[in-house]
Amino acid sequence: MKIQDAVVLVTGGNRGIGKALVEEALARGAGKVYAAAREPRSVTTPGAVPLRLDVTDPEAVAALAAQAPDVRILINNAGVDLGLDLLDDDLERVRHEFEVNFFGPVRLMRAFVPIITGNGGGHILNVNSVLGLAVPPGFGQYTAYAASKAALLMATNGLRDTLPARGVELSSLHMGFTDTGILRDPAVQKSDPAEIARKALDGVETGAAEILADEVSAAVKPLTALDPAQLYPRSAA
Repeated sequence: MKIQDAVVLVTGGNRGIGKALVEEALARGAGKVYAAAREPRSVTTPGAVPLRLDVTDPEAVAALAAQAPDVRILINNAGVDLGLDLLDDDLERVRHEFEVNFFGPVRLMRAFVPIITGNGGGHILNVNSVLGLAVPPGFGQYTAYAASKAALLMATNGLRDTLPARGVELSSLHMGFTDTGILRDPAVQKSDPAEIARKALDGVETGAAEILADEVSAAVKPLTALDPAQLYPRSAA
C-alpha cells in the first residue's frame, strides 16, 4: 500500500524508531500522520498530529480511535524492554511488559481494524524485534521481553489467515539494537532508526509479510529452523 496521501497512525511516535517512522511517512507524502504518545507535547516532528495514548489503557485506546477515524495504516510501534528475568523478577512488572508489547498492539488492532476496513482497507505494521524471532545464546536476560514479542509475532501470523478478507494486510518488522540514545554501549552493533524506518515503509509499500530490517535480524532468522538442542547444546545434557 502506498504511503502517499494515506492517513497513518504511529504509536510511540515521539522518539526513537517511532519518531523516525513518523518522519519517513511524512517524507513519502502521507496525507496525515498521527503521532501518538503518552505525552503529546513530546511529539516534536513538524507536520505530525500529536495525540495522547497509553496503550495499556482501554479507554485511552477508544478515545484515540474516536479522534482518528480516517486511519488506513496503523503502525504498532510503542513498546518497552524492562530487562526482566522470567524466574526471578517481579511478576507484575513482567505482566506490564506484556501489557505494553502484546496486549497494547492487540487493543489497537481491535479498535482500528473496523476503521481501516470502513475506509476501504489498508495495512497494519507491527514493530517486533529480532528477539521475537529467536533468543540466541547469551541473550537469556531478555527472555521476558522476547516472550512478549514472540506472542505479538504469533498473533500477527495468526491474523494473516483472516484479516486480508477484511481488506487489511499485515507486516511484521524485526531488527536488533537501534541507535536511539538509550543503549550507550559502544561495543553493541546498532542500526540507524532512519534506515529501519525506510526499510519498514518499503515493506509496507511492497506488501512484505516480514521485514528483516538489519543484518542482525537476517542472521537470526535461520535460527528459527534449528532444533533447540542445536541452539542451546547444554539443554541436551
